Amino acid sequence: MGYMDLFGAPERKFMALGGDAASGLSVTEGQLVQGYASLFGKRDQGGDVVQRGAYEASLAALGASGRRVKMLWQHDPSQPIGVWDEVREDATGLWVKGRILTEVARGREAVALLGAGAIDGLSIGYRTLRADRGAKGQRTLTELELWEVSLVTFPMLPDARVAAKGDDPAAETWRSLAQIFEDARRDLADR
Repeated sequence: MGYMDLFGAPERKFMALGGDAASGLSVTEGQLVQGYASLFGKRDQGGDVVQRGAYEASLAALGASGRRVKMLWQHDPSQPIGVWDEVREDATGLWVKGRILTEVARGREAVALLGAGAIDGLSIGYRTLRADRGAKGQRTLTELELWEVSLVTFPMLPDARVAAKGDDPAAETWRSLAQIFEDARRDLADR
């Protein structure tokens, strides 16, 4: 019996990649990546807010057991694309630093897509251990079991974007369309 059989599928939170140190991911030397996978106190499109300290126990347990948070492609557990060498909380959020493995076919593809600005999102896979629900249904996530951080197409936190090479205006059009589709999906889900 596997972990997901015992505890269910992980929840996911998407975070946009950003070009500045305060908001998102940067890519250097083709495969070195670092930035924020989650920001504290920011309401995401699902209405959830992650509280500072939510990852603390999970990161301590992973460290004590010698395990790492996985780097996946689009949350697919059959497609690891690299390793997170450092995952930690700071005052801003969950900061990650790692390497995309270009020896893996999907890793080479990820590097190319990041370099072209076609991929601009990070997403966490986790299980909620403790959360509070506000009067308007908003969840404040106070303790999470972090499983993985993925590179993804559609981020849940749209306010932190990576600056695409050349700042292609067409890329912003596609992002806007993706946001429209995500808003429509949420509206249908709420009915």
